Amino acid sequence: MKVVPLVSGGKDSCFAMMKCMDYGHEIVALANLMPVDDSVDELDSYMYQTVGHQIVIGYAECMGLPLFRRRIQGSTRNQQLSYRITPGDEVEDLFILLQEVKQHIPSVTAVSSGAIASDYQRLRVESICARLGLVSLAYLWKEDQAFLLDEMIRRGIVAVIIKVAAMGLNQKHLGQELVDLQSYLLQMKELYGINVCGEGGEYETLTLDCPLFKNARIVIDKFQVVLHSPDSIAPVGIIHPLAFHLEHRKDSSCTDKENNDFTSEKAGSVFHVKKEFLPNYLEKCKSMDAVFDRFDTIEQVKMSISTCKRDTFSIGCWVPNSTPFEGLQKDLMSVLHAIELQLLKDDLDWAHVLYIHLYISDIKQFGLANDVYVSFISEKKCSFGVPSRSTIELPIAELGLGNAYVEVLVSTDQCKRVLHVQSISCWAPSCIGPYSQATLHREVLYMAGQLGLDPPTMLLQPGGPAAEMDQALLNCEAVANCFKSSIATSAIIIIVYCSTSISSFEMAEIQNRMEYFLKHHSTHHDGFLGAYNPIVLYVLVPNLPKGALVEVKPTLHLADNGKYGVQSVLLKAPAPDKPNYFGFKCSDRHNSCCHINVVPDKICMALISVTKDHAGSIYFEADHDLVALHCDKSHKHIKAIAVFFTGLIDKIISDKWIFLARLKEPKVLLPE
Repeated sequence: MKVVPLVSGGKDSCFAMMKCMDYGHEIVALANLMPVDDSVDELDSYMYQTVGHQIVIGYAECMGLPLFRRRIQGSTRNQQLSYRITPGDEVEDLFILLQEVKQHIPSVTAVSSGAIASDYQRLRVESICARLGLVSLAYLWKEDQAFLLDEMIRRGIVAVIIKVAAMGLNQKHLGQELVDLQSYLLQMKELYGINVCGEGGEYETLTLDCPLFKNARIVIDKFQVVLHSPDSIAPVGIIHPLAFHLEHRKDSSCTDKENNDFTSEKAGSVFHVKKEFLPNYLEKCKSMDAVFDRFDTIEQVKMSISTCKRDTFSIGCWVPNSTPFEGLQKDLMSVLHAIELQLLKDDLDWAHVLYIHLYISDIKQFGLANDVYVSFISEKKCSFGVPSRSTIELPIAELGLGNAYVEVLVSTDQCKRVLHVQSISCWAPSCIGPYSQATLHREVLYMAGQLGLDPPTMLLQPGGPAAEMDQALLNCEAVANCFKSSIATSAIIIIVYCSTSISSFEMAEIQNRMEYFLKHHSTHHDGFLGAYNPIVLYVLVPNLPKGALVEVKPTLHLADNGKYGVQSVLLKAPAPDKPNYFGFKCSDRHNSCCHINVVPDKICMALISVTKDHAGSIYFEADHDLVALHCDKSHKHIKAIAVFFTGLIDKIISDKWIFLARLKEPKVLLPE
């Protein structure tokens, strides 16, 4: 991709540029925001580093690239973590700046930033990128800071400290090179818990040289030390540059001849963006009525709704007997519209949705399905964050369920918390579409389905199903770690969708990788060590998004300070006066067919599985008065198993004191 990095002058934004080059991207321009007054070093901003902005102008010539700069007109008006368009906010200056870059260089497709741990900054950059149709690249996101600091120094970033604001740092450290302070910063981390990369505002840097400065390096000739707060414990001081020059390299040419978007004459030039806030800069959302006007009628849908709506409930919706000819988009539009109307009837909306299962008849039409999806579910409509999602292909049309079947889990309150990272990084796969990596609600964490994607490239891990499985599990673990948890210690259930193209040998290897991962990672976490025993369900499906062979979808319980643990339980033995139920004698087989995980007062997950060995015995033990005698033998066999299932479900519900009305998302999976 062709990238415009956001440069502040600090080490992080420079190293982020280097990571972009590592992954094969092309840097075509630079973008920088600075104060209105050149004499002002620092703004009261949560968003931008501006100390040292007087030097950034030299980056254009050092790198031989055009530099677009804008003076910050706005202020911090929207202080919410999640950003919404706010006229006069400093974030809108970034929108105008990047909009201008796109107008001059239409081929720009991505923006790079040096965000490491600040959700506040990352979310705002992602918001601007989404509005401009750009991809956010944040290759330093969630990386270990000690590792990053060492990498920056080892790979040739020469940066000096230009601001100090933490215990252990003082005036004497200003102007010192980062390499000379590396061991001291690590020592301060041990003593005072500082962020060694300065992510907590402990210090800021100015990059004077790096491998991307092909034409020259920066030399500060004169500066002034300004103490904002001469505190004896944690003084705040900055360097105010007064003069600098560029020291050109002997073999440099001050233009980038390979830049095809901007003429070589403009390489190294500085462009000041002075455009004012435009009255029509608020993007107009597509009217839902306009979307539906494309069709004369909305297809009749069927809906299944859990009857108890106390805390959470589920809605399943589909267009019955629709044919492939009628189209996936039309069916999905009808289904989402019906769900939206049902939510409105209950005084709810998409903001209350925790999770969405999207089943489609043809994964090749996933892009078309997503176009419809985003017209209903967006950041604007979900004030607490978009729900997490899992998408798979199933032969639903053959079952009379149309081309799209949607199942949503809805909360009746608004206490959910989402993790939604749209930036491409080395951390975990980005969710650029309108769904979150994970949604936390009342201690239960619902994760989006994770494919075996390599996070920085967003390509499937080569090496077949086992390699994809390994990567998918690592991606799940990265998401769990953001909630100070692990799938090895907190998973209640893990569903693994596997392509039907996988061989039986590969399937066995996938199961081995799962067992190894859970065992290996449980030894590295204190959590509920010894208590975890997640239900692991493998489901064969025709196809998965991006041509993946494996998708992993865990559900976790995050205990409140260790108050609860996941309990794996057995069915209770029947009372002496009631030895039988549903025509079957209670035996060890009932427990061997069941895997039940219960979090008291939170969630109960149960898996009932009948193997070929069990199936024959079930048929011969069945009370055939409960099985229709007019059926042929194969149908009798299926009915006997169904009765057995029903009996076990009834037993689980009665044992756990669960009301049938609160049963949500039951599924019956049959072999081909």
